[in-house]
Amino acid sequence: MSIIIAQDLSKVYPVAVKEPGIKGTITHFFRRTYRDIKAVQDVSFEITPGEVVGFLGPNGAGKTTTLKMLTGLIHPSSGQVRVAGHVPFSRQEPFLQKITLVMGQKQQLLWDLPALDSLKINAAVYNIPDQEFHQRVGELTEMLSLSGKLTQPVRKLSLGERMKAELLAALLHRPQVLFLDEPTLGLDVNAQVAVRDFLREYNQRYQATVLLTSHYMADITALCERVLLIYQGKLIYDGSLNGLLKRFAPHREIHLELAQPLSKEQLMSYGDVKRVDGRAVSFMVSREDLTRTVSRILADLEVIDLTVTETPVEEVIGQVFQSNDQRSIGIK
Repeated sequence: MSIIIAQDLSKVYPVAVKEPGIKGTITHFFRRTYRDIKAVQDVSFEITPGEVVGFLGPNGAGKTTTLKMLTGLIHPSSGQVRVAGHVPFSRQEPFLQKITLVMGQKQQLLWDLPALDSLKINAAVYNIPDQEFHQRVGELTEMLSLSGKLTQPVRKLSLGERMKAELLAALLHRPQVLFLDEPTLGLDVNAQVAVRDFLREYNQRYQATVLLTSHYMADITALCERVLLIYQGKLIYDGSLNGLLKRFAPHREIHLELAQPLSKEQLMSYGDVKRVDGRAVSFMVSREDLTRTVSRILADLEVIDLTVTETPVEEVIGQVFQSNDQRSIGIK
């Protein structure tokens, strides 16, 4: 059974419209008019227990609004949503025990106190017994490589250490569902890798369900087999990451260094020749023909070096969002 169910989920914000000038200000004060901003429109999807799903979209697409509806922070204008068997906006204690929300640009740890003091507050909020509290803190400290850091004031920790401590605090009550909004925002490469490794291990160890938004495509490719794409408030793709790549990046590029230079005409039978620069050659070849084409090249030509590259995932996602024909990208 699905642990997250969203059916025709929508959120509309009324925004006051004010005309410029003094007349507009006076009219706005006594008689306001409004227009509707559709932040999320009829979004439907389901996520099964233990899945790690990437939630992608440009700024203002509706990702954070959707997460806030799923966690019960805001009420949907229409549609239905259930998370771990609960209606999120009811904010009942059993529901809050099962979820957590981590936002990379927000913090819950008290700045001037050691992180351990904030963790003790969380333990009291979630009614975690002392023995279990120490066991969980020890386990998560080891997984996050935070040994010796929790007794220091939060302000003295590096950004990466603070983010790890935030994750520890968010996972102390061992939630079933993790909503992660840009958890690696602003971190350096090493800290990003550490956070990804931890999330992968946590998911495997506890079979936690994860819905992850990130502008770092490395987060998505490292953790998520399935992705949801949202654009202008509408869900335009729900499927595997590999399926998205096959659909919108159906070709791979072969780069060759030949022993002897050949003309473009001599090379055209091997694929779509993109570049010939002396002994350096680049082809575009469909994924289905890649193995056969590489075998032919190695058999027919004197090759010094051969590499095969894919279109970067971020470029593929960009192409999807830039498309004006939404029907061509699977909008439901």
